[in-house]
Amino acid sequence: MLRINDVVSYRDTRYRVLDPTDEGYVWINIESDKAFPEPVSASEVDAAILDEVLKKADDPHGSLASQLPEQGSVSQEIRDKRFSIIQGLVGHPDIYSRSGRWALVNQVIEKTGTPKKTIYAYLRQYWQRGCTANALLPDYENSGGRGKKRSASGKKLGRPRSIAPGTGARIDAEVERLFRIALDRHYLNEKRHSLPYAHGRFEKLYAIIHPDAAKEDFPTLGQLRYFYEREYVRADRIRLRANKIEYQKDIRPLRGTATAGAHGPGARYEIDATIADIYLLSADRQHIIGRPTLYVVVDVYSRLVAGYYVGLENPSYVTAMLALVNAMTDKTQLCQSYGYAIKPEEWPSIGLPDAILADRGELLGHQAEYLERAFGVRIENAPPYRGDAKGIVERYFRTLQADFKPFAPGVVTGTLVKKRGGKDYRQDATLTLEDFTKIIIASLLHRNGSSVLTKYDRDPGMPDSIPATPVAIWRWGIQHRSGRLRSVPEPALRMGLLPREKVTLSDYGLRCFGAFYTCGELVASGWLHRTAQQRPGPFLAAYDPAAADVIYVFPDATKPDYWECSLTDRSRQYRGKSMWELWESQKEKRKTTASARVRERESKRNLEDQIQAVISEAEKRRPPRPDAPKADAIAGIREHRQQARHEERRQRRAGTKRAEPKRKADVTHLRERPEDGAYPTFISDLFKEDE
Repeated sequence: MLRINDVVSYRDTRYRVLDPTDEGYVWINIESDKAFPEPVSASEVDAAILDEVLKKADDPHGSLASQLPEQGSVSQEIRDKRFSIIQGLVGHPDIYSRSGRWALVNQVIEKTGTPKKTIYAYLRQYWQRGCTANALLPDYENSGGRGKKRSASGKKLGRPRSIAPGTGARIDAEVERLFRIALDRHYLNEKRHSLPYAHGRFEKLYAIIHPDAAKEDFPTLGQLRYFYEREYVRADRIRLRANKIEYQKDIRPLRGTATAGAHGPGARYEIDATIADIYLLSADRQHIIGRPTLYVVVDVYSRLVAGYYVGLENPSYVTAMLALVNAMTDKTQLCQSYGYAIKPEEWPSIGLPDAILADRGELLGHQAEYLERAFGVRIENAPPYRGDAKGIVERYFRTLQADFKPFAPGVVTGTLVKKRGGKDYRQDATLTLEDFTKIIIASLLHRNGSSVLTKYDRDPGMPDSIPATPVAIWRWGIQHRSGRLRSVPEPALRMGLLPREKVTLSDYGLRCFGAFYTCGELVASGWLHRTAQQRPGPFLAAYDPAAADVIYVFPDATKPDYWECSLTDRSRQYRGKSMWELWESQKEKRKTTASARVRERESKRNLEDQIQAVISEAEKRRPPRPDAPKADAIAGIREHRQQARHEERRQRRAGTKRAEPKRKADVTHLRERPEDGAYPTFISDLFKEDE
């Protein structure tokens, strides 16, 4: 029932079975440093088992059998020396009996000269620790008292000083308390001061409490370092000196994998944006337009890039929705417009995922609730400053940009401070936004279809014959795992993902972003009539950021029905523009108005000064009031007004210039005028006889 080397617990004492005999067993108490082998009968063992006072126990020295000391080390030499002394004893059948053991030990004493006490110690260690040669390894791990405090005494512990002046200080409980205060305040924090700096703060504190102590007898930096390494474990040293955000993101131990939390394709999408490290040109290649924004949507389970956005808009909810629409719809026509003829199975991510993980600024708010309520997509937000929460999509930014950085001109290469002979990389911009989009699409097609994920942690049921490429993993997961994408009509999806804005009714129509919209349903409702009746509202409206001409108003927030409203003539300046252009125009107008307001206020102040000056001058010139009754002055207003009117008319006539008569033209006579005053005749000259 018991085997050799079994460890059993008998009446709260552990024994190791050394040898079975005809009558029972030989075992040894492994918890006593004076134990020897003892015989025990089989009947006693059976009775103890039935009474449940003898049970199997764990071997406290079981790890010794697997230890392999370093070749040529001191531990190996000591083990081999000890075993060579008792090697002839442990295999002899009489070693377990008291009389036989004494005779055998005497023979070893005469042969090797080893003391009896030492031989018994080796035998006891051999039996108690597993009856193997490794049982005789020295216990060096217990040497030195690592981590244990020395017993207090009246003098300083450690070696005495030989060069430095003074005798040093004894580290008692009071000094340890000051050590801990200095370390907690000046060393174990995010400021990351050095240990000598913390020791300097300690010395100031120590000098205040012990003003009579000599400076050469202050506790030293070495004593502080020894206390720090003894009292603070390594994990606490790292955690306390690191920034909390950096510790969570870059330092803490990794205990899991993102794939383990995704049960199949479409179970979770990660979305994030970055500013690409390249400068682009305008469409006519005449101007540098800066760096584009790159959005990427990645499926966690398969690492498939489900969608993207490349443009010049800043990261926001609006641009995130454009990337999500791309991720959830068919991309064959889009790729074909850029010259890539693909089949739907080459980019199979079409449909709604179960969850979307994004930053708080992009999908945190009332607008994202429509995506969750209308389509059942769970919105998950990463903690602030925790890029590691979306580690998969964050890593893709570096991977995608590594494809074009070695070749593309205009790539960001570091600081703009130019060394001698250097140049500004912005001047090298060559690609347009369309060119860069083509590169990104080509890179995504390569990553999805051919890139091998060498560090991908496979599902337990995934066969090894499946290549670790995103498309292959996606196809296998769709067939053998849950998490299938849900189908939804593309128009409904686009409408559901469009951003929302509150709009109000006015005499000019629905006001949205400072522009006015109307539609037939709105006019027919009677809400635009200018009456004293209070208008309903506000309403919610969906808008397409790429087109400001139309918005979609929901007259009843509880129903999916909407009205398509167009810009009115009052806002005709925004027709054919995008919402971004509308916002930019509104912003520019506000700036212009603000500048004009400053000039208006200055002109208003000048006007007020002029008015006050005229009034002051008039008050000075006003004659004193006569002593006549006030009624007489009022009664003559009509007569005085008539006189003033005649005077005004006279001044207008005097100021009008009269038209002078035109001077007659001078007459030149071709012949002298006859004396009788008659005008000359030329008939005889005109009609001669020959004619």
